[in-house]
Amino acid sequence: MREATTTDGLLLVDKPAGVTSHDVVLAARRAFGESRIGHAGTLDPFATGLLVLLLGRATRLLPHLDGVPKEYEATIALGRETETDDLHGAVVREAPPPDDDAIRDAIGRLTGPLDQIPPAYSAKRVAGRRAYEAARAGDRLELAPARVIVFGWRDVVRDGDSLRAVIACGGGTYIRALARDLGRLTGSAAHLAALRRTRSGPFQVADAVSLDTLRAGGATLQPALDALPTIPHVVLSDDDAERVLRGIAVGQGAAAGTAALIDGRSGALVALAEADGERWQPRVVMRKVG
Repeated sequence: MREATTTDGLLLVDKPAGVTSHDVVLAARRAFGESRIGHAGTLDPFATGLLVLLLGRATRLLPHLDGVPKEYEATIALGRETETDDLHGAVVREAPPPDDDAIRDAIGRLTGPLDQIPPAYSAKRVAGRRAYEAARAGDRLELAPARVIVFGWRDVVRDGDSLRAVIACGGGTYIRALARDLGRLTGSAAHLAALRRTRSGPFQVADAVSLDTLRAGGATLQPALDALPTIPHVVLSDDDAERVLRGIAVGQGAAAGTAALIDGRSGALVALAEADGERWQPRVVMRKVG
């Protein structure tokens, strides 16, 4: 794995249970002395797994990671629904656990494009209020359904009143809400008992560092370019790299779409650009490295 030569880069962290995503951001700020840090998708405190961080000027690339497909290992408790749709909420409804046929039918109905109502305890805003803040105050907000997509459920295993599955979905999907809705669709009740994110876009938790390693100063950043593995690369001459840093379009015969413009000397990301006629017009300019 390549290492970044500045604090403009990518960091993959395996978040443990019991800490917030913001706690991980704070640890990265202390480790690298960089205040500009963003992450591509929050994990609830009880959840574990992959948190993708971008540091420094690489935070400008976050919009290109929004909505990337994600994969989770989920454990769903059958027979009880909670106010938070997870294991930490008060039980609001109990019912006999569903049979296997009902579960298979519900999984089929919870696959593909869905209009999903977010959990009452979520960060969604209604009229300027966070849903979880209103819920804690005893005021449940009317949350509008959001269009999400579930690509599939696999490795589904029933063990008594517990259901384990690997769920692949698009960005913005609440696994807590899937657990809640599975219970309701089966005529029973359910909540999310455990969750681990194993993949986010092209990134895997197997390549992430632990929070302890990060806090001990043992983590290294990957180059910002590694955040864009699926975008075509265009290598620049020294003169064109300088032009791009000044916001000047470069190149000839640019194809349609977006490209990562790379400094030919250092291999570092100079800018993200869009095709404008036959030239590449810089849209997100990074600091040149090297």
